[in-house]
Amino acid sequence: MKKILMIGTGGTIASKQTEYGLAPGLSPEDILTYIPAVAKICEVESIQVCNLDSTNVTPDHWKLLVKTIEENYNEYDGFVICHGTDTLAYTAAALSYMIQNSRKPIVVTGAQKPIEMDVTDAKTNLLDSFIYASDNDSQDVNIVFDGKVIVGTRARKERAKSYNAFTSINFPYLAVIQDGVLVRYITEMPYTGPVRFYYEMKNSVYVLKLIPGMKADILPYLFENYDCLVIESFGVGGIPESLLEEFYEEMNKWKDKGKIVVMTTQVANEGSNMTVYEVGKRVKLDFKLLEAYDMTLEATITKMMWLMALGDQRYEEMKRDFYRLINHDILFTKREWDEK
Repeated sequence: MKKILMIGTGGTIASKQTEYGLAPGLSPEDILTYIPAVAKICEVESIQVCNLDSTNVTPDHWKLLVKTIEENYNEYDGFVICHGTDTLAYTAAALSYMIQNSRKPIVVTGAQKPIEMDVTDAKTNLLDSFIYASDNDSQDVNIVFDGKVIVGTRARKERAKSYNAFTSINFPYLAVIQDGVLVRYITEMPYTGPVRFYYEMKNSVYVLKLIPGMKADILPYLFENYDCLVIESFGVGGIPESLLEEFYEEMNKWKDKGKIVVMTTQVANEGSNMTVYEVGKRVKLDFKLLEAYDMTLEATITKMMWLMALGDQRYEEMKRDFYRLINHDILFTKREWDEK
């Protein structure tokens, strides 16, 4: 029987009703009492690393999770992290970069309703997570939620209240769990190299969501105060004419000072391609910038945090590492890669 470590961080799954609304209040031991059937699946031990609403999660909490997993890595066959849903996709993406080549599964899960409620998704989500974490073919960082197994770099919370809160963006579900039975759609090649743990994340990243008619006066402030600017553009990607003059001025000013611009899209599915329209191709030809293509925003942000923390890198090195596949985070044909 597999030995799994459950890591409690708080979140809705652990919440109790208070005078001011739901707030985390249950310990991991309390949570486990609601799923006695887990005793037939695996041996579970638990630890609490924090107890907070996931709205309050920061990169420091990701480091704490990495530290906890590394310290216990040799003692357990897998890990299940109970987490709030609001930033769960960010945490799963961040852990995908901070813990690489893990042959042991690291499952992130949560719930839309507290586990102590009579009607809740928490019991199913948690039991499914232990089923997946106990399977011999499971590895790496993944989310288990609403019966679906989603790659850690591919999840997005698309529903605020419904049980099917998370969707896999631009990548199929790895598996589903139905009535306690794990059905795999994709069988992954087992990692052969050693697991690697990273602790540093540089959070000097700002996401600029473009809107029609946006003023350009925000750009000088963002370029001066952040090392990475992720621009959520429209459609397949481009810079509107109203921002173009200021954008060119700031790019020319900062391009040799280690600033990085990543272009992505506000459209969830199918990704960006700046070469389609003049508003995108012109900018891409004129400047050294990165394009996220089919990556999720959560993966784009956390991958840049991880890359910038690795130390001083030239643009070409940053580009090479940004496009290096980690836990299925980005997909390219050979032609697309050659064009870079």
